[in-house]
Amino acid sequence: MPKITDTVTTPDGSCPVRLFTPEGPGPWPGVVMYPDAGGVRDTFDEMAAKLAGFGYAVLLPDVYYRDGDWAPFDMATVFGDEQERDRLFSMIGALTADKISSDAAVFFDYLAGRPEVTGEGFGVCGYCMGGRMSVMVAGRQPDRVAAAASFHGGGLVTDRADSPHLLADRMSATVYVGGAENDASFTADDAEQLDKALTAAGVAHTIEWYPAAHGFAVPDNPPYDAAAAERHWAAMTDLFASALPR
Repeated sequence: MPKITDTVTTPDGSCPVRLFTPEGPGPWPGVVMYPDAGGVRDTFDEMAAKLAGFGYAVLLPDVYYRDGDWAPFDMATVFGDEQERDRLFSMIGALTADKISSDAAVFFDYLAGRPEVTGEGFGVCGYCMGGRMSVMVAGRQPDRVAAAASFHGGGLVTDRADSPHLLADRMSATVYVGGAENDASFTADDAEQLDKALTAAGVAHTIEWYPAAHGFAVPDNPPYDAAAAERHWAAMTDLFASALPR
């Protein structure tokens, strides 16, 4: 798939981005893909390119750009290495709701200005940490997000004031949540609370369980599950085909 490497200017600096498109003249609906806690790396280039192959212009941003030229994480060992785990959690913790939202506005502006992209309503998708970001952005940028997908996303329901489920009444997107079974970061109780919030707000949504572990959709994660990953591609492309303007 064609790939454009670029930077966008945010209120906090310059964010490297990669834009993946199908072959051909376009234009195509735009999607922002949020990575998991490990950040942008080769496996997400491959995933963004695969999504582009279904007929989308996919923007993959370096969500950790405020940390400069940060060293990549080894997803097979990071959680067992205390120093690396602390570094990872510090970088995750620095991504506040306000920063995520302000960055998203810039990403959408960038997509809107690209000749490869059609429409003013965009898709967002994300994994793990990125799944939470997708749902949060759907609530904080409701005029820009037409469809939001979260896969093995954690922290969708918390007791914090910035919990994504509390934004349900601001959402206009169609929302899809694919949870991993036996995932402490998104439990059956969390799913019930999220479902109630989205239903009460009149948000079109689907919450489904995958018989796989947290991280099932990302190939370089140890819990990667090929069958669950294929199911997630089908669910996401069905969502975007029905909810994104063309």
